[in-house]
Amino acid sequence: MNNGQQISIASSLPQTTQLYKLVPTKVFFTKGVGTHKEELRSYELALRDAGIEKCNLVHVSSIFPQGCKILPKNEGIKELIPGMITYCVIARCSSNEPRRLIAASVGTAIPADENMYGYMSEHHAYGQTDEFAGDYAEDLAAKMLASTMGFPDFDDSKDWDEIKMVYQVKDKIVKTMNITQSTIIDSNGNWSTVVSAAVFLF
Repeated sequence: MNNGQQISIASSLPQTTQLYKLVPTKVFFTKGVGTHKEELRSYELALRDAGIEKCNLVHVSSIFPQGCKILPKNEGIKELIPGMITYCVIARCSSNEPRRLIAASVGTAIPADENMYGYMSEHHAYGQTDEFAGDYAEDLAAKMLASTMGFPDFDDSKDWDEIKMVYQVKDKIVKTMNITQSTIIDSNGNWSTVVSAAVFLF
């Protein structure tokens, strides 16, 4: 404040530096596993296996933007640039306990109405298979979405349609999916890390 006058910070900035809204328009899903004597290296190798090791990853919480287009992994990776700030919903699990089963999964629930946003859930676990961890992550995402849609008593065990692979939420149809990576730790004392991620693009 100067001479009783308020100064608008935003209006005083050059147009190119003013704040703007970041809403992803595309997303791709990927997963990976890495093993090394060092935990950090096992994580880097898992990211390398997933194809996203060259990015500066920013972990974000779990909203699937309305109208966001899902790309195949190979197409999405082509849009990445080394050093790029990359927003993602990512699940990660690490262990060096011999013969331990670990899993990381990202579940996604998307309304049929493209004007509505969806939900994603990160899930990491010990002793769970790909199938179990993936189903669990999907259930989490669907329950969060159902609650947002105004149905907090949504019962996934009753509403799951195994044939169509969709959730019936009252009169809404919600598609669900998951990306899941699991592995069994070797008996040599090495660390293993698994990652699953939804990577956003603009």
